[in-house]
Amino acid sequence: MAIKSQKDLLAGLMFTLTGAAFTLGARDYDMGTSGRMGPGYFPLVLGVILAGLGILITLQSFGNKPQPGGEIGHFAWRPLIFIIGANLIFGLLLGGLPSVGLPAMGLIVAIIGLTFVSMLASKDFCIKRAIMLSAILTVGSYLVFVKMLGLTFQVWPWFVGA
Repeated sequence: MAIKSQKDLLAGLMFTLTGAAFTLGARDYDMGTSGRMGPGYFPLVLGVILAGLGILITLQSFGNKPQPGGEIGHFAWRPLIFIIGANLIFGLLLGGLPSVGLPAMGLIVAIIGLTFVSMLASKDFCIKRAIMLSAILTVGSYLVFVKMLGLTFQVWPWFVGA
């Protein structure tokens, strides 16, 4: 028995581990019943389903001969680093980091930072597209989260005073 698809094997293992982590994490919450679900019910059920699917995918990755196109190629480090970095920068700019004296810069600056850093993940970064996308995302996020949903959080940097 050989590994038919490396991609399926790793995807199945990832699903299984993620599902197991959710299942273990849900143990600390009240489960409730099917008719009156507690806060741990949904993560538990979702974790069990995800782990089950992961086991099925992992088992299907084994076979007699390797499948063409099932090999794992080179790892794309650039997108991984920039996308994770963009999310970290968004969180830092939105909420600040009081322990080191970094003030919150608000939603507008956080979305602009998120957009520019995440677009650096592409090899063909274009400043015009980054400006247009950040403007669209900023206006759209402001309208949806602040105006329509009425969420209250800092929109502008502290020095703007709005």
